[in-house]
Amino acid sequence: MNIKPSTALRNEYTQISALAKETGEPIVITNKGEADLVVLSIDAFEEREKMFRHRDKVYEAEVARLSGMPTYTPERIHAELEALYAAAGK
Repeated sequence: MNIKPSTALRNEYTQISALAKETGEPIVITNKGEADLVVLSIDAFEEREKMFRHRDKVYEAEVARLSGMPTYTPERIHAELEALYAAAGK
């Protein structure tokens, strides 16, 4: 993780933007020696958001499974789809 003072954000925006894009890592901006902001390239931000949405869906599915919702194996889904296709073809 990169750490830069707040003055660098003002004075070195282009370099900070390039660093964020090159590394894909967050850049911590400090103010008076304390962490204040995090700068991230838009691509890295979107990738993180996608990962978080995926994680949320996995978590939701696991909670549903633990709550007793029915689960389906790939084989069961395949068999049920085959049955539906066969019924539709008649």
